[in-house]
Parts: sequence; C-alpha cells; structure tokens
Amino acid sequence: MASTKRTQPAWSSGDVAETCRLKLFNSLTRKKEVFVPKNGNKVNWYSCGPTVYDASHMGHARSYITFDILRRVMKDYFHYDVEYVMNITDIDDKIIRRARQLHLFEEYVKNATDCKAVQKDVLLALDDLKKDFEQVDPEKKAMTLKAIEKLTLVSQLVVNSTVNNLQSILNEIKDPFGAYLDKFNTEDIFDNNIFESLPRFWESDFHSNMASLNILPPDKLSRVSEYIPDIIAYIETIIKNGYAYESNGSVYFDVVAFDSKPIHHYAKLVPEAYGDTKSLQDGEGDLSGSTVNEKRSPNDFALWKKSKKGEPWWESVWGKGRPGWHIECSVMASSILGQTLDIHTGGIDLKFPHHDNEIAQAEAYYNNEEWVRYFLHSGHLTISGCKMSKSLKNFITIGDALKNHSSRQLRIAFLLHSWKDTLDYGESTMESAMACEKILNEFFLNVKNVTRRVNVQALTVGYSKWLPSEVELSKKFNICKENIHAALCDNIDTKTVLEVIRECISSCNIYLRDCDSSTVNHLLLLNIAKYITGILKIFGIQTADEIGFPIGDGNSSNNVETIVTPYLNILSDFRDSVRSIARSAGSTDILILCDKLRDEILPDSGVRLEDFDGKPTAIKFVGREAIMNERKAKAKAEVDKLAEKERKKKELEIARAKKEELKKIHPKDLFKLETDKYSEFDENGIPVVDNQGNKISKGLTKKLQKIQSAHAALHKEYLESIEKI
Repeated sequence: MASTKRTQPAWSSGDVAETCRLKLFNSLTRKKEVFVPKNGNKVNWYSCGPTVYDASHMGHARSYITFDILRRVMKDYFHYDVEYVMNITDIDDKIIRRARQLHLFEEYVKNATDCKAVQKDVLLALDDLKKDFEQVDPEKKAMTLKAIEKLTLVSQLVVNSTVNNLQSILNEIKDPFGAYLDKFNTEDIFDNNIFESLPRFWESDFHSNMASLNILPPDKLSRVSEYIPDIIAYIETIIKNGYAYESNGSVYFDVVAFDSKPIHHYAKLVPEAYGDTKSLQDGEGDLSGSTVNEKRSPNDFALWKKSKKGEPWWESVWGKGRPGWHIECSVMASSILGQTLDIHTGGIDLKFPHHDNEIAQAEAYYNNEEWVRYFLHSGHLTISGCKMSKSLKNFITIGDALKNHSSRQLRIAFLLHSWKDTLDYGESTMESAMACEKILNEFFLNVKNVTRRVNVQALTVGYSKWLPSEVELSKKFNICKENIHAALCDNIDTKTVLEVIRECISSCNIYLRDCDSSTVNHLLLLNIAKYITGILKIFGIQTADEIGFPIGDGNSSNNVETIVTPYLNILSDFRDSVRSIARSAGSTDILILCDKLRDEILPDSGVRLEDFDGKPTAIKFVGREAIMNERKAKAKAEVDKLAEKERKKKELEIARAKKEELKKIHPKDLFKLETDKYSEFDENGIPVVDNQGNKISKGLTKKLQKIQSAHAALHKEYLESIEKI
C-alpha cells in the first residue's frame, strides 16, 4: 500500500498589531502628521540659524537644544539618514546698525579729550532720548528709562574725570550713546570691513556656547556673506518667472502675482496674518524706512535692498545693494538641499512673515507647490513668566545660565516640556530639572553599587530561576520600553518618556528595597540601567557608555570610577570589618575615625558611603561638586527650617499678645472695632446693621451673641487677674 506523503500544516502569522509610526506636529497643517521623507530614509533638514550681533541667550538655547534633541532622536532612535544644514545670518539690519554704532562709539572715544565737550554731547544724547520717550513702545520704556539714568549719571561724572578714565566712564553708555551718534554720522562710513568683524566675533561666541550645551554641529553651515552671487542669480530667476520686480534700485516680491497662480498660496503657515502690515514692516528690517511708494502692494517685501550711505553694499544688475532678510534662507537652503526640504525648523516667532516669505520665494523660484514638507517650530521661551527679547535687553545669556546650572540640567529642563509649547525658564522649571536629574543619578548609583562586586562576565551570575518579583519587574520594564517607543512616535514626546522612565525607576527601587542584597538579579537591573542610559544618550545627555552620569578626570577619556572601584571596594570592606570590631570592643574613637572617613575624607574626593544595618556599605561616585552642593543644600534647608520655626514662634507670640490685648476690650465694644463690617449696634454692642446698610440676620445675631458671651468670660478672667495684682 502506497504511503501518503505528509505535508506541513498551514501557517498563519495571526493578528499582527499595527506598527507605531512617527508623527510630527507640522505647522503647515497645524496637526500631527505621519512623517514620510520624500526619498526613502534620507532626510533633508534646514534649520534657521542665529543673527549674530550680540551674545547668545536662552532663547537661542530653546531653539537649538530643542532641534538637537529632535535631530538626535531622528538619527539615533529612528535611524534616519539626516543631513542637517544651518545658516548664519551675518548680513542684516540689526548687524549693520549695531556694527555702525560700535564703530562710531569707538572712534568717538578714541578722539575724546575735552571733558566739557563730551559732557555737552552726552547731554544732547540725553535730551534726544527724553524727547521721544512718550512715543516709545511700552515694552521698551523700562529699557529706555535705564538708558536715561545711565546717561544722566555719566553726564555728571565726565566733568571731573581725566582723559585716562574717560573711556571707562563712557563704556557705561556704549549702547544709548552709540545709538545717538548713529543718527548723525552714518554718512561717514564707507568701509564694508566695519560690518564683518562684529558678526565674526559673535558667531564664534555662538559656536562656543552650542558646544558647551553639547549641541551637535550642523553637517553643513552656510553664511549669507558667502552666497551673494547665488542670491543675485536666485532673484533674477524669480523676476524671470514673473514673481518679482525692480523699483528704484531695490527688488520686491510680487505677492499678488504669486498668489494669483493656482499652484501657489501665500502665507501657508499663518494665512490669517495676510495683510498684517506691522509684521511685514518688522520683517523688512530696522533700516528699511518707508518703501510704500516703491511697492506695487503693501504686502510686497524686499528681496534686494538698495544700499543707503552707511550700509554695506555689493554690485548687482540693479545697482549697489544688499540682500533682504527672507531671501537669504531660501537661497542657502536651496543651494545645498535642492528644491524640496523634508524638514525646516525655526523659532515660532519666525512663522510670519519670515518663514512664509521663505516658502513663497523658493516656490516662486522653482515654480513648484511644495518646497517644505514638514515645518517644525519650537515654542517661545519666557523668563519667569515674562517675554524675553534681545532688543529689549531682557534676556539671560547662555554663559550666565551655565553659571547657575549645568548643561545637563538645562537639557533635562527642556526634555521635561513639549518642544512646540512655551517653556518658562525660571526657578520652578530648574528645580524640576534638578529633581529629575537626582532621581536618575541615584538610580544609576544604586545599580552600580549592587552590581560592582559581581562578575557580570560569568554566565552563571543572574541565571538562577527568577522570583515572582523579578518576573513582575521584567514585565514593567517591557511595558516601559513600549510606552517610550509610543511617546517618541507621538511627536517625539520627551516629557512622557521621562515620566515613564521615572515610573520604571520607582519599580526598580521598590524591588531593591524588598529583596535581599545577596539575591538581587544583577543582569535585570543592568539591562534596565543600560536601556535608560541609552535613551538619555540619544537625548544628548553626556553620560557613560553603560550606566549613566560618569565622573571623569577631566584630562582623558578614562572613567575614574571604573579605575578606582576595586580599591574602594577593598577600603569599604576593611572599614566595615574595623567598625564591627570597634563596636564589639566598645572603641568610640575608632568608630569616630570611620565616620570621619565617610563624612569628610571620601566626600572631598567625590565618593559617598552609605551605611546600612545588616547590609554591605553602599559606595556611590557622586562627584565632589555634587556632594558639596548637597551639603550646601542640606545646610540651607536646616537654616530655612530654623528660620521657619522662628517665624512660627514669633507668629504664635504675636497671636498670644493680640489675644491678651483683646481680653481688655469690654464685651459691648468688641464688635465696634470691626468698622469694616458693621455700622450700627444695639445697647449690648451686638451689630444690627452691616457696613452696606443691610440688617443683620437672626442667625448671624445668634452667632455674634455666642462670640460676645465667650469673650465676656475672657474679659472677666482679665479683670480678675488685675484685682489679684
């Protein structure tokens, strides 16, 4: 009988869960959209860089830390091939004005020898500032008042000064006096080099600050000054395509012509701002003046500006001029990344008109309908609830911020907020960041402590049958990873990621608390710690390769912690043995020395020992600075506690004194003291009419009678105490 050949049974993959896909909040649609790059895994990304005319501030940090986090997540978590391009705006009205003012001020100081003449000029600058004070923008009045105060003070000081100290005195009024000189002396400036040194200096400062914040440098950097020929050619093409026109040596974008074409739409990002003349004028720059007669429409904006006296210039087919602000980014981004950008990033304050004009220019140049696929805008940054502005001098420099908090703490503060929402930089925000940092650091220290004595290379370690508590912790860890992935897919929600990590750490801490140190599942804890460390590294937090927040020696890549651990283990074990013998022998002096090693000697080297009954001493590498800060915080907390105790004591004494004074009041006069409540009283001193003219209700009358009766008893006690005296 022929045997039937057996076949494999049918196989099914079952119900497969839908894969979580990355979504980003796209300003072009004002909602989260699935991220789909145009060319597979390749991401062309352009980010608006700084206008370099002053110190980098926390507003810059808000944008560039935010974009650094997004970039790192896209590259290192989602594994996109990102080409990140950023520009430096080194030709701009603000730069021109600032450079000119500094030049004129320096020339004035160099030639200043007559103190009386200088005083006269300072007084003229003061009068000029006062003259227009009432017309000053309300937001700038506080800054103007400070300038008036400085000018007033300097006008008094210069009279009795010598030529040698005149310069240092005048430096106090560099900004307002330079602005005054700029009103009358711009025609004396012909050299383009004057406008180059200022942006070069502040660009260098910007890059230094970005490095101190651990922000990755761009893959490619472009400067406006290096793209003048490209800008001129780009504008010529826009004119050729029918979307721009020359007028009096300047070139303007024709918004009506552009918007009339079916494939084009002006103001894609903020359509409701169409026709907002104030925003459009602000976008034209500080030095533009009135150009109404040169434009076909008030909505048109400058692509090329005819240079006036005291401004830098370049030769063009329209005469001597310089580029408009908006055209610069369109040209540089197009030159490097081509006719389609997958991502364009910038601060939310640049949405209109800058970014809308960028889009219009590029789409007019390419005659296409989509230059940018995803526009991402970082949220505003406020300082303790107030608007921050460089022009208002209401800003905190990155350098100043780093004097108070580490770059890690600043980054954590940003991670704790949505990248697209307003972030308030203040005490509360930084306290939250430092608390989060401490939770993370203590977790890493705990894991290092319980695993440092274990030979993790030995395969037998950690492979015994898991206890229910370990199974439960492993389940929570898997849920943690799933939730982190979902949060990152959901518009790169780092705030939720850190919340999930904190929940996972809490579960680990409970596990460590409840299990015996000899049965701790070291591999499970190591895996969790390594995973969390990996996420933090992706977020740009500088940390060790395996378990976070290392302590380096500052001069090499060696991890001091790894090097000295074996020796500290020996020292700790020896100390434990000595303490045990000292306790048995009742040797207080030896125990005091052991405590001194723990409390004074090792902390000075950045090591914290924590003693536990029945368990080995925990060794934690915290860092000397961190330990000193902990001591200061602890000392401050003690001082605050004593101050609070003293305050409450004084409040109690005052309350008692008031109570004693109140006893002296006759019951009939008790409510007559409350003139803010009552206006008429009966023969017993009970209120009958309130201060609004309304009769007192029966219910309230009964309540007042009870209060008066209780007070009568206190008053009687007082009278009796007097009689005894």
